Amino acid sequence: MSWLRIVFAVILTSTTAAQNSSRFNVKRMDTTCKPCDDFYQFVNGTWLKETQIPPAYSSWGTFQIRTEDNLMVLREILEDAAKSDAAPRKNEQTIGSFYASCVDEPRIEALGSRPIAGDLVRIDRINDLKGLQEEIARLHGLGIPAVFYFGASQDLKNSAQNIAQVFQGGLSLPNRDYYTKTDDKSKQTRADFVKHVARMFELLGDAPEKASKGADAILRLESQLAEVSKAPAELRDPAAQDNKRSMAQLRTLTPEFSWTSYVSARGVQQLTEINVAQPKFLEGAYRLLKSEPLADWKTYLRWQVIRNAAPRLSSKFVNENFDFYGRALTGTKELLPRWRRCVAATDRLLGDALGQAYVAKQFPPDARARMDAMIDNLLRAFRERFQSLDWMSDTTKQQALLKLEAFTRKIGYPGKWKDYSSLRLSRDSYFTNYRQGDMLEIKRNIAKVGKPVDKTEWVMTPPTVNAYYNPPNNEIVFPAGILQPPFFDAQADDALNYGAIGAVIGHEVTHGFDDQGSQFDPQGNLRTWWTPEDRNKFMTRADCVSEQFGSYQTSDGLNLNGKLVLGESIADLGGVTIAYQAFLKSMEGKPRPSNIDGFTPEQRFFIGWATAWANNQRVESERQQALGDGHPLSRYRVNGPLSNLAPFAAAFGCKAGQPMVRPPERRCQVW
Repeated sequence: MSWLRIVFAVILTSTTAAQNSSRFNVKRMDTTCKPCDDFYQFVNGTWLKETQIPPAYSSWGTFQIRTEDNLMVLREILEDAAKSDAAPRKNEQTIGSFYASCVDEPRIEALGSRPIAGDLVRIDRINDLKGLQEEIARLHGLGIPAVFYFGASQDLKNSAQNIAQVFQGGLSLPNRDYYTKTDDKSKQTRADFVKHVARMFELLGDAPEKASKGADAILRLESQLAEVSKAPAELRDPAAQDNKRSMAQLRTLTPEFSWTSYVSARGVQQLTEINVAQPKFLEGAYRLLKSEPLADWKTYLRWQVIRNAAPRLSSKFVNENFDFYGRALTGTKELLPRWRRCVAATDRLLGDALGQAYVAKQFPPDARARMDAMIDNLLRAFRERFQSLDWMSDTTKQQALLKLEAFTRKIGYPGKWKDYSSLRLSRDSYFTNYRQGDMLEIKRNIAKVGKPVDKTEWVMTPPTVNAYYNPPNNEIVFPAGILQPPFFDAQADDALNYGAIGAVIGHEVTHGFDDQGSQFDPQGNLRTWWTPEDRNKFMTRADCVSEQFGSYQTSDGLNLNGKLVLGESIADLGGVTIAYQAFLKSMEGKPRPSNIDGFTPEQRFFIGWATAWANNQRVESERQQALGDGHPLSRYRVNGPLSNLAPFAAAFGCKAGQPMVRPPERRCQVW
C-alpha cells in the first residue's frame, strides 16, 4: 500500500490554452458574482462558461491543460526516437521501439486477441485448488493482480526496511462501495458492468449464453470479495494496515494456501514475515477460493486476463473497454487518439527513460534553485506557525519541529535514473513490449523484499503534473512537470506564484501533519509522538474539517465523504494558510507591489490559488471521485479552505453572514 499524499488525483491527460491560463487575467472572471459569495465562480466563472470539456476527457481544467502541454513535448521526443537508429539498449532506442509498436495499429489489429491466447489455455487447464493457486502466482508476476496484491512495501514501523505485503484486491469496479451500495445509480452501474463483461467474453468467442453466465459469475465472486474488503475511507488508517504475520501464522490464517510455493514462484527467497494489511480480507478471500466452484474461479481468471490486456489488444477490445470504463463510469464521450494513449503508456512504463529527455528540454537548471528558495520560505513560515500555536503543548511542538527539520525534498527529477538495459523490445508487438516493461517493474519491486529502502527513488515520473508527500520517507516531491506555468511562472508576480506553487508546497508539507502523516515520526516510522491531550485537540480540529467537507455535494446530489477527503482538505487548508504567511514575509523590506487591474497583492495571492483549481467536470466523473478519491472536487478545494481564513475575508472585505465567511463557531483551523 502506498501512503503517498498527492496534490491532485484526477489527472486525465494546447499550448495556447496553457498560455491563456498561466497569467493573471481578469477576462476569465465572472464579475457578476461577488467574491464573498462564491470565490471560485468569481475568479473562474467566465472561463468555466466558455470552456468546453473535450469529448475525450471526463474533466478539463488547469492540471489537464498543463498535462496536455507536456504531452506535446513528449510526443515530439517519442516521434523523433521512433525514427532514430540509436544503439540497442540505449534509452532512445527503448522508448522509440515501445512507442513505434504502440502506434502500429495495423499490426495490433492483425494480432487480435492472440497475445493472450497462451494465458487463456493455461487457465483452462487448471483442474484443482493447487493449480488455481499456482496460476494466481503466475498472473501476479505478469502484472495481473487477481484476488489480492503482493509486493514489497516499506515497513510502517521501520521505514528503512522493505517488507513483503499482501493487500486487498481483485475487484474490477473502482472500490467495494460500487458492489455494496443499494441506490439506483449503483445498481445500474453493476448491471452495465455485467453487460460489459459478457460482451468481452463474446469478443473472445464465447457463445452469448456462456458469456452471460460467465459475467454473472464474475459479479457474484467480486461482490463477495467486496464484502470482505475495506472501504476507501477505512484504508486511510495506517495503524490498521500494520499487521505482521510470520509464515507459520499466515498458514494458520489460510491453511491450504501454500505461501511457500507462492513466494517461491514470485522469486522471493527466505521470507520469514509478511505484513497482511487486511487480515479479514485475506481470510475471506481464502474461504471463497475453497468454497466457490473451480469453474467460476477459472472464469474469473479469464476475465482478469482480458480486462488487464484490453487496452493493448485490437480495437474491438479497446472500444468495449472504453465504453464501460470511460463512457459509463466517467462520462467521457470519445476515446483519446492512439498517439496520446501511447505517449501516456510510454511515460507509465518507461518514465525515467522518457523523463531524461523531457527534463533536458523543459527544466532549466535555475528552476531547481528557485524552488529551493520558495520551499525554504514555506518551511520557515511553518516553523513560525508551530511556535505560535496556542493549542499545542511545548512537548509536542518540539517533536513537530524535529519532524519539520527532518523533511527531505526532491525537485524536478531523480538524481539516479532507472536502468532499462535488460529490456529487449521490438517493434512487432505492443502487447509483448508492454508486458516486458510491466514485468521489469514487478521484478524491481519483488527484489526489494527484505532489503533496505532506497530513498533516492521517485514514485512519479518527471513530466507528471503533480506533487506528493511520502510519510515513510518524510519527503516532499515536485516533478518538473508541475514546475511550469500556471503553477510556477517566472513571468508572474510573487503573489500568483505563492498562491499557486507556494500553496502546493504548503499542501505537501501539511500532509506531514494531516490525520495520516501526523502518525509518522521524523524518520518516517509509524510512531506516536504526540501527547494524548494534544492528539485529542488535533482530532477535534480535524473533525471540524471532516464535517465541513462532508456537507458538500456533487452536481447530482451525492455528498462527499468527509473522512475520505480529510487528509487532502487539511493539507489544502494548511497549505494556503502557510503559503499566505510566507508570501507576506517575502514582501518584508521591499517596496509594496503595485495593484494589478485593481487587485492588491493579497487579493492576487488568493486569485492564484483559485485559478490553479479551475476545472470543468462531468457529473459521472464527479460521482466516481466522490465515491473513491481522497480529493474534494475543485470548487470545494478553493471555497472550502478560504471560507475559514480571516486573511481572505480581510483581503476582499467579506462580512459575517456572507457565504465565504463561515460562522466563528464553525470555522476550522488546524495549522
